[in-house]
Amino acid sequence: ALGETGLDYDRGFSPREDQLVNLRRHLALARALNKPVILHCRSKPGERAAQDDLLRELDEAGRPPALLHSFSGPVDYGERALELGLSISFSGLVFRKGEEASATIARSTPPDRLLVETDSPYLSPPGAPREARGQLRSRVQPPTHVAGSTSSVARSISRPPSSARRQHHARSSCQLLAVRRDPGIADPTNSAR
Repeated sequence: ALGETGLDYDRGFSPREDQLVNLRRHLALARALNKPVILHCRSKPGERAAQDDLLRELDEAGRPPALLHSFSGPVDYGERALELGLSISFSGLVFRKGEEASATIARSTPPDRLLVETDSPYLSPPGAPREARGQLRSRVQPPTHVAGSTSSVARSISRPPSSARRQHHARSSCQLLAVRRDPGIADPTNSAR
């Protein structure tokens, strides 16, 4: 996969036009290499310019396979992303006040395109140790926090977490990213958690 790439109009670390130029380059490279793109997209609170620009750029790039990482945005943005065939990953944002749209999109995302993450170290799931919830930003969240995110997402979308569902999410991740299982490494779809 290529990325993480995308648009961040919230923090303003670089001018919007520079972000768009870089996004276009990454989307063209993804198409040329036939690789999915991991996309970041944030607008300032109450705005949606980054989401609208991202959808337009995906259309203009020929809709390459992509994953919206740490989804956040209005419901119609999520619905349009699903119409474009994107996979969507949900992080600790789904559980925050004001992110009700994220939970709505999580409920409507087909299971084969729904992924879960922590977005370490910033968006840990409820119940994670305090230092992993952004108090000590240098600390990395362990992979076990994905289980907490999975349980929280499952509760928010009224689907009970289960071993089979976690295996399904692992398979979805591997399929999207074209990961082939190395016989010398434990099977991520067959974990005890």
